[in-house]
Amino acid sequence: MADLMTFHLPATVRGTPSDLDLGRAMIAAWRADGIFQVAADAVQAQRIVTAMAAGRRFFSLPLEYKARHVSDLSYSGYLVRGGEGAAVEADRSESFTVCKDVPAGDARVREGWPCHGPVPWPDLEYRLAMRAFMDVAGGIGERLLRLVALGLGLPAMDGLSRLTRDGWHHMRVLRVPARSAHARRGVGAHTGYGLVAIAAQDEAGGLYVRPPVPGEARPRDLPEAEGGAVMDEHEPWGLVRPAPGVLTVFPGDIMQFLTGGRLRSAPHKIALADRERYALIYVHEPGFETVLRPLDDPAGDAVHYGTYFTDMFTRCYPDRAATLRIQKEGGQERLERLRHGALPR
Repeated sequence: MADLMTFHLPATVRGTPSDLDLGRAMIAAWRADGIFQVAADAVQAQRIVTAMAAGRRFFSLPLEYKARHVSDLSYSGYLVRGGEGAAVEADRSESFTVCKDVPAGDARVREGWPCHGPVPWPDLEYRLAMRAFMDVAGGIGERLLRLVALGLGLPAMDGLSRLTRDGWHHMRVLRVPARSAHARRGVGAHTGYGLVAIAAQDEAGGLYVRPPVPGEARPRDLPEAEGGAVMDEHEPWGLVRPAPGVLTVFPGDIMQFLTGGRLRSAPHKIALADRERYALIYVHEPGFETVLRPLDDPAGDAVHYGTYFTDMFTRCYPDRAATLRIQKEGGQERLERLRHGALPR
């Protein structure tokens, strides 16, 4: 892939002519490449380095320790490919998901809302490092949404960012194994399920993105399962070369739904390298109770974000402790009542 566009964000987005030009340039980059990069300043770059180091340290610890840090209230916590409690081998990927950190005493947790609960942080150092990175990515996400709204010509600059008030922002800390005789395939092609993803990768690289193809049909609606898999072997795919001090940014299925396909979710995949790979993948999201509709069709089909998130995660992680608890305690029925209460009558 040719060098991606790298943008420097203003400290504040005010709707100035330069902001408008920047927003339009971002839209053009997404439409051309499916992805672009944002330059981090010195403080942000250091927080990326610190979070990446915390992730490496955690994944180096014994399995029995890591496996204790799993929540059955939310989807936060440790996961090794092959199932919780499975033996870690060199050819298995590992992740630690950080969902919204809702205290145990919060009314929503006491009432049994699905996916709500505290993060099972392994230690204070890890928590501080990941929260600092999420603060960086969240600030970038808010500015990006305002710039994208300008670039799309939306009537209001907060046409997208208003949806992310009390956003259900979350992230995955990821370790992908090195290529070996037993590990030859990385993470298959898929599209992001969320609004916008902001990611940092280490120097091992391996991230590939499939840019939009003129004339290629893509559905406007949110998918029933992770998208993009049928495109795994279909060119073109471009390698996103790792670079220090930058974050890669790409739209997800919710952005495609909201914009009626004007911005398409970007299929991407991870190929195994000759050494293990680490990444931080932050997803900037709407609020759990937010109702989403296409921006150009306010009377169109509505999607309740919390229901969408829960359905996606229960389907993708059928054996997770949180999924089993949701099923046992009737969490889906409770969520359905919440959804009906949120939708206009």
